[in-house]
Amino acid sequence: MKRLILSILVAVALPLLAAEDNWNPTRDAARAEALAVSGRTLEVFTHGTKKEWGYEKPQQDTFIVVHPKKERENAPLYVVLHSAGHDVISCLKCTRQVGNHDIYHSPGDFYALYLDCRANRGDWWWGGMHARDAKLTKKNSGGNPMPVERRSIDTVKWVIDTYRIDPNRVYLCGNSMGGSGTLGIGLRNGDIFAAIKANVPAGIEHVSNRMYFPPKSVPEGVNLPDPPVVIDYSAPNDGWSFGHDRFVKAMNDRKYSLYFYWGPFGHANNHARIMQINDLINSFDWLNVKKNEAYAVFTNASCNEKLPWPDNVGEKAPGQVNAFFRWKVVGDTKDKLQMSLFLTSSSELKTTFEIPGEATVDVSLRRIQNMRVKPGDALKWTFGGAKGTVKADAEGVITIPSLKIATKPTLLTVVK
Repeated sequence: MKRLILSILVAVALPLLAAEDNWNPTRDAARAEALAVSGRTLEVFTHGTKKEWGYEKPQQDTFIVVHPKKERENAPLYVVLHSAGHDVISCLKCTRQVGNHDIYHSPGDFYALYLDCRANRGDWWWGGMHARDAKLTKKNSGGNPMPVERRSIDTVKWVIDTYRIDPNRVYLCGNSMGGSGTLGIGLRNGDIFAAIKANVPAGIEHVSNRMYFPPKSVPEGVNLPDPPVVIDYSAPNDGWSFGHDRFVKAMNDRKYSLYFYWGPFGHANNHARIMQINDLINSFDWLNVKKNEAYAVFTNASCNEKLPWPDNVGEKAPGQVNAFFRWKVVGDTKDKLQMSLFLTSSSELKTTFEIPGEATVDVSLRRIQNMRVKPGDALKWTFGGAKGTVKADAEGVITIPSLKIATKPTLLTVVK
C-alpha cells in the first residue's frame, strides 16, 4: 500500500515539475486591445518564474511583443529596456509620440520585444546595482548575472523561437536605467545580440562587473563570447554618466567595438534635441550589423577626441570616439578573411563635425565565421601597399596595428 501511495504521489508530482521547467507565457488579450499601436499587431504576455533564474520567491512579470507592419518570418528583433521612470506599459505608450524616448520606437519592419522590470521591487535592469548606492553595488558585484538578467535572456530566446526571428539580427537598446541594462546584459551576451545601443546609460557599474573590467580581470576558465557592436551616447553634464572614462578605456583595451558620442545634452531622451548638440548619435547603421558576419574593431584612433571625463565635465563642445570608421566583409573562408575598411565621407554623412580624410588606427577582427584562429597562431596580412605578419592574442583575436584608413575603401586580407 505504501508503495502504491508513493507511486501515485510521484505521478502527480512529475507533471508539476515539468510545468515549472517548461515556462509558458500566457496572452492577456484585454490589455493588448487597450494598448493598440497604429498599424501593428501587439500581444501582452504574463508569466511566472523559472527555478533556474534564482528568484527567492515566485513572481509575475509582463512583456509585450509588437509585430511588424507586414507579417513575415525571419524578421529581425528590436528589444527595449525601459528607464527607471517607466514600466513596460508606459514605455510602449511613449511610442505613440515622436520625440518621447525615441529609442523606444521600433522600426516598422521589425518585431519588437518590450521587457519589464518594475513589477517587483529591486528587480531592475542595473543588475541589483545602483551608481549612487555603493553598498548595493558591492552586494551584487562580480560576474554572476542576477535573476532579472537571466529572465531577460530567456524571454528574448523564447520570442526568437516563437516568432521565428532571424537569430543573426537581434538588437538590444535602452534609455537611462535601461541603458545601464543594455550595456550590462548586452555586452555579456554577444552570442544573442548583433549590436546594442544605450541612450544616456545610468551608470557603468553593471557592465564593468559583468564583463570583469579593471580593476577586475576575467577569471581563468571563463570564456566570454565576442561582444556585440556597441553604440553609447552620454552627456558629461549628466551625473549618471560618471565613470565613462573607465568604460571607454576598458572597451579600447579589451579590443571591443565602441561607437561613442557625447555633448552637454544632459539626461535627454529626445533625439532631435540631442542632435542639435551632437548630430552623430544615429549616424552608424547598427541595425544592419549581423551576428553571423565578422566585424572590425577600431582602437587607439588618431581622429578620436579627448574625453571630458573625469576632469572636464563642464566641456561644452561635443565629441566622438570611432564615429567615422566603417567596414564591409568581402570574403570569409577557412583560409582567408577579406574586409574593406574605410572612413565615411561628407557626401555620405552630413554632420557639423569635420570628417578626416585619413586616420591611423589599430584594427582587430572579431566574429570571424570560417577561419579558425587559435591563440598564438601566426597570420599574414596585406592592406593596400602595406603588409606584415601578426600573432593572435591569448583570446585568439587578430589585431593589426597602425593602419592608415581613408575615405577610399582599402582591402584588408588576412591569411593563415
